[in-house]
Amino acid sequence: MKKFNMPLFISVILLSIFGIIMIYSSSYIWASFKYNNPYKYVINQGIFLVIGIFSMLYISKIDYHIYEKYSNKLLLICLILLILVLIPGVGTVRNGSRSWFGIGSFGIQPSEFTKLGLIIFTSKYLVNNDIKTFKNLFPILIIVFITFGLIMLQPDFGTGTIIVMSIMGLLFIGGMNMNFIAKGVIVGIVGIIGLILMAPYRLQRILSFLDPWSDPLGSGFQIIQSLYAIGPGGLLGMGFGNSIQKHFYLPEPQTDFIFSIISEEFGFMGVLIVSTLFLILIISGFIISKKSIDMFGKYLSYGITFQIAFQAILNLMVVVGLIPVTGVTLPFLSYGGSSLLITLCSIGIVLNISKNVY
Repeated sequence: MKKFNMPLFISVILLSIFGIIMIYSSSYIWASFKYNNPYKYVINQGIFLVIGIFSMLYISKIDYHIYEKYSNKLLLICLILLILVLIPGVGTVRNGSRSWFGIGSFGIQPSEFTKLGLIIFTSKYLVNNDIKTFKNLFPILIIVFITFGLIMLQPDFGTGTIIVMSIMGLLFIGGMNMNFIAKGVIVGIVGIIGLILMAPYRLQRILSFLDPWSDPLGSGFQIIQSLYAIGPGGLLGMGFGNSIQKHFYLPEPQTDFIFSIISEEFGFMGVLIVSTLFLILIISGFIISKKSIDMFGKYLSYGITFQIAFQAILNLMVVVGLIPVTGVTLPFLSYGGSSLLITLCSIGIVLNISKNVY
């Protein structure tokens, strides 16, 4: 059997290992205070990392066409899980969102599995349908709308945005009419404005993004503390473990704002290394997609690469204050077992597709 794409594999492994290191560095202060165990977060993430790497290697040996066969059932299961998590007593509330199934000290987030399930379903749909006509495009838009709606009921605007952006990118690759794209952008802007007006906290985030100092101890707190972490980093940073902002200034720095701690401790060189690894990953994904001679594999690889790329870009834009806080984590680096596991499994699928290319 042909070997899979090594640049993609190596970049993913390096990012994941560095993520474990930085989760320890960014979380041990908070973990010691909250759980009296400085290794609480890194142990939990380490378990998912080991499972994820083995799953990635195993999935890389499975013919990806099997997902095309079961795409409808996979998406149906994902939608059922999104409904179940909304039921009080079944889903668990964390940080104001009912997005989790609690399993002991672990949490499983069904929206993470939905990201992959919807990409698989859309890839199959594009193979079998010409979406240049609105008649054929409409069904997939309805499914995306339903999925987005269920996720917004949690609410989780960040994950919903990632899903919509990934599918829109995939539909663009699939030949969606540019007029539909323009109209979709207009509808999307109107919808976002409506969602902002429906939830005052979202409007507060917009206002704090424009002027975080208008509420430095409230809605602008995270952005200000993130910039305080990035600023002193300089060229080489303050050194591993020497971050100041993780000492109860930046809230839960092991999740959405872990890149701020990387910037503080490793400076510009750390930022450059992490960005380069993500760039290698994304370029490798696009090369595999472009060279794939099988249309399902091409769409599937594009969709997974889009999802990781959009999520990473959105997280970095939030961290440096270019867009309002969305609650989007940084793939492979941020704390979150469900996200790490499903992302590594997704990479396993892309690695299997690459075997038909190289």
